[in-house]
Amino acid sequence: MASANATVKPGDVITPENAAQVKDLVSPGVFYAVTHGMHMEIVPSDRIEWPPPYREATEKYSPQVRLANDHRSLLGYVAGLPFPLIDPNDPYAGTKIIWNNVWRPISSDDYDLRFFDCQSEYVRPGQDQNIILDLEIGHYAGYNLFGRTEVEPMPVDPDFKQSGRLWLFALYPFLSPEAQRGQGLIRYRYADPNRGDDTWDWQPGTRRVRRLNEAINSSATGAQSFDPDHFAGFNSKVEEYNYKFLGDRQMLASAHAEHSPEETCPYDGGATACPEAWEMRHIYIVESKPRRDMSNPGALDSLTDVFVDAELAYEPYIDTYDQKGHLWRAHIYWLAYRDRPVPDARVAIYPFKREFIVGSASIDTQGNYSSMCYLPGQHTPEHECWYINMGAVDKDFCSVKAMVASAP
Repeated sequence: MASANATVKPGDVITPENAAQVKDLVSPGVFYAVTHGMHMEIVPSDRIEWPPPYREATEKYSPQVRLANDHRSLLGYVAGLPFPLIDPNDPYAGTKIIWNNVWRPISSDDYDLRFFDCQSEYVRPGQDQNIILDLEIGHYAGYNLFGRTEVEPMPVDPDFKQSGRLWLFALYPFLSPEAQRGQGLIRYRYADPNRGDDTWDWQPGTRRVRRLNEAINSSATGAQSFDPDHFAGFNSKVEEYNYKFLGDRQMLASAHAEHSPEETCPYDGGATACPEAWEMRHIYIVESKPRRDMSNPGALDSLTDVFVDAELAYEPYIDTYDQKGHLWRAHIYWLAYRDRPVPDARVAIYPFKREFIVGSASIDTQGNYSSMCYLPGQHTPEHECWYINMGAVDKDFCSVKAMVASAP
């Protein structure tokens, strides 16, 4: 796919009135957001460096990484980026880009996002925000057993040999609204390409742990539009999808966001974050389609277009399509590059700059409904929020026992 000719320049402000200028520079989902009120402030492009330990791991281990004979699973991976050099002519370029996204540099060991909130509302161009659901959650946390570069044990947690788990994820406790207080979710990903994820939740009403069907990870529930497979980009199990590399081009993305906490967009009813800085970035485009012969036949999307920043190995946005091939949901992520998540941080301060997700939106373009998450939350007791590769959480934190113990 040829690079698009830029029709914007630093200093431009993109609004619904001149949205046509960026139609070929963003995904259809982001274009929907702009035409419905989201403003972009175009800034100069700037380079982003990987954390030094991650870069060193990439240089050390990437030469030994390859795809398995089925061209789906990863062999020889230890830490760092699996495939730092992508050949556009490689028939398996799409699969390699998705594996890069799995082991991306934004966090390699552990992470704990504390006290964040997600507000759900209808997309209302030119109107005030009318919040339908306001969620506040205590922890969004994860622990990687593989690919560790900054916190011992490195590069692989010995537990991997016994459990076969690649990473653990914890989302708990829900702090508000009151009806969901104490709710939580635990999810495990396994190295076995034929084993689906294990997922459990805790519901305050029944006060019981429930094991979930894997299909729930691609389904949004309740009055919000996010699902676990898109909490932080494309997070589905790699082997359960087929991939097609559609090309690479220069496109707009928010990689040097200026606000933390993010600002509620006043022009679209609070559906997104704006105004915010957007810049031209080198983007890979990968089409993913669920394999109906795998253990997770319940994915609701017919296909997903994943837009991956070539430098970050992270997706600034994702578009999903329904079974009739119509655009359904747009997932947008705002990232900041700095040595601390917020300017007045006292603990979460790093010896080098790294990327932080400061905002994310999941927009149902057919129902004109959005869930906008603020990372950190706008009105939470602690806004330092992101503790990345600091040993802030361990395997025990990402367990059903810990989730249940946290519930009031």
